[in-house]
Amino acid sequence: MLVITSPQHHLSLALLISRWCPITSHIQEEIPHTKEQHIVTLLCSHFYLFQIQSFIAHGGNFSFQLLTRVKGLFHETICLWSFADLLVGLFIRSILKLRRVPENLCTYSVMIWLLNPFTFTIGTRGNCEPIVCAVILWIIICLMNGNVLQAAFWYGLVVHFRIYPIIYALPIILILDSNFFHSGRKPFLSYWTAGHGKTTQSSTDVTYHCNMQNVLTKIFTRQRVMFGLVSAIVFFSFTGLFFYLYGWAFLHEALLYHLTRTDPRHNFSVYFYHIYLQYENEISVLEKLISFLPQFVVQLVLISCFAQDFPFCFFVQTVAFVAFNKVITAQYFVWFFCLLPLILPWSSMKLKWEGICCFFVWMGAQIHWLMWGYMLEFKGKNVFLQLWMASLVFLAANTLVLIMIIRHHRYSPVFRHLEFESSKNSVKLE
Repeated sequence: MLVITSPQHHLSLALLISRWCPITSHIQEEIPHTKEQHIVTLLCSHFYLFQIQSFIAHGGNFSFQLLTRVKGLFHETICLWSFADLLVGLFIRSILKLRRVPENLCTYSVMIWLLNPFTFTIGTRGNCEPIVCAVILWIIICLMNGNVLQAAFWYGLVVHFRIYPIIYALPIILILDSNFFHSGRKPFLSYWTAGHGKTTQSSTDVTYHCNMQNVLTKIFTRQRVMFGLVSAIVFFSFTGLFFYLYGWAFLHEALLYHLTRTDPRHNFSVYFYHIYLQYENEISVLEKLISFLPQFVVQLVLISCFAQDFPFCFFVQTVAFVAFNKVITAQYFVWFFCLLPLILPWSSMKLKWEGICCFFVWMGAQIHWLMWGYMLEFKGKNVFLQLWMASLVFLAANTLVLIMIIRHHRYSPVFRHLEFESSKNSVKLE
C-alpha cells in the first residue's frame, strides 16, 4: 500500500484539529491561498502522481482510498472521515433511543464519543476507523430492528474492509435465535429502566440465556443461514474482485498476513520484545498461531457469558482482543471507544470514584509506556526491557479496567423472548 503525503497535507492536518473544522466556512480562511503555495501544491501532486505511475509500472499496488489524496480531494476526504465521526455519534444516540434510554443519559453517552480526543484526532488525520465504527454501529441498529439481511450485507462488507470485526460473528449467530427472531416479525427489545444503573445482575439471573447449547440444538435456523450466506457472499465477492485485480499480493496483505504477522518495532503489545529478539531467526508458523490462543480463549469465555447483551459483548470482546493482540497502536483504541457509550447507561460505576480511577489507571499505564517509548525512539536509549515491562503494566491495566467494567455492568439482554411477549399480549387481550 502506498502512503501519500505532501507538505500542504501536513499543514491541513495541523489545521483540522477538531472534527468541525472541515465542515465549516472557517476552513476557507485557514487554508492558505497564495499563488506560490498553489504552485507548490501542484508540483507536489504531479510528483506523487509520477511516483504512483512508477510504483505501478514496477508491479506495485495501492489502496483505492488513497486516490483522493492525489486528485486534489484531500480535504474532501478529511471531511468524509469527519462526517463518519459525527455519524457514529448519531448512531450511538439512535441505539440508545431504541432502548428508551433517558435523554440526559443519551447526551452524556454521545459526548463520550464526540469529545474524546483520541477519536477526533485519529479521524481527522485521515484514518478510516470512523467509517468502520459507523458500519459496526449500523449493523447493531439493523439487528435491533430485525433487518437481518441488511445486517448481513454490511457485516460481510466491513469484514472485507477491516478483518477484526470477524470476532463479532459468533455472538451475532448466537442472538439470531428463533426465540428472538421469527419470520415476518420484528424482535422485541428490552428497555432501560432506572434500576439498570444502580444494581448489577449476573447473566445467570435471567430466565432465558442464549448459550452454546441453544446454538447446537437449533443451529440451522432461517435467520442464521440467511445471515451466514449473505455475509459470506458479500465478503467473498469483494475479496474475489480485488484478488482478480491484484492477485496474491492483495490476498496476502489483506488477509493472510494478519495470521502470521510479526512486527519488530516497539508497540503497546507484550509480544513485541519477543518478536524483536527473535526477528533474525525464523519464527515458526506454529509459534505465530499459538500467540492467538490467549485471544481465542478469552473471546470464547466472554461470548459465552455476554452474547445476549451483544453491545456489551462487542465492547468487552474488542477490549480483550486489542489488549492481547500481537500488535497494538493508538488507533486500535477507537475500535472500542465507539462501543463504550452503548454500555454506560447500564453501568453502576460511579464517575467520582471508580470511573476516575479506571481512567487514570488506563491513561497512567499508557503514559508510562510512552515515556519509555520516547526514550527509545527519540533519545536512542537502550530501554527495550523497561519498555517491555511497561507493556506488561499496560496489559495489566487493561485487564483490571475490563474486570471493573464487567463487575459494575448490569447484564441486560437486548431481545425479549417472543413466546413470553405473545403470552403477555394474549393475557392483556383477555
